[in-house]
Amino acid sequence: MPEITTLFWDVGGVMLSNGWDTPERAAAIRKFGLDAADFEARHEVENPAWECGSITLAAYLNRTVFYKPRAFTPEEFREFIFAQSRDLPEGHAIADEIARSGRYSMAVVNNESTELNLYRIQKFGLRRSFPAFFSSCFVGVRKPDRGIYRIALDVTQRTPGECLFIDDRAANLETARQMGMHTIQFQGGEQLRRDLAAQGVVWQPSV
Repeated sequence: MPEITTLFWDVGGVMLSNGWDTPERAAAIRKFGLDAADFEARHEVENPAWECGSITLAAYLNRTVFYKPRAFTPEEFREFIFAQSRDLPEGHAIADEIARSGRYSMAVVNNESTELNLYRIQKFGLRRSFPAFFSSCFVGVRKPDRGIYRIALDVTQRTPGECLFIDDRAANLETARQMGMHTIQFQGGEQLRRDLAAQGVVWQPSV
């Protein structure tokens, strides 16, 4: 059985809150008085292109919100989107600990739009632990499509058996597992520590 050398991490739901998921959009609907059914229908159409980097945040907002006059500005709505992000210290701290140990290669595999992804990388200091970001907006394909995992493996030149993927969503883990990666479904900090140890991932010196 190959030794694990590389850890691939999801961001939203593991190290940070989800950037623009159902609860965040629901909060926007309430704050800005949007028609929920209309906004969600438009979001479902535009989100794949937005997360794959094919359209900008401005284009996404034009097509989902500002297709008609509003009492608020695109800048106000954009600031609201960014303000929804917060740190999830349990998962984030473990990622930082492992990165500091230098024992494993670390990279992100996540679904996120360009502007939000860059904001979150900068705001929450993700570059200090991750030298590589296989984000859907950069590679043009989203989880759980096999293509995003294939790109991560090819660029890092790792075999699936030496990689461990951490995500909070079962569907994303299923694809990685079918490709031969080890997987952990994140549910909390203590659970993650236990599951990493069970997979043989050790980063703290023994005492």
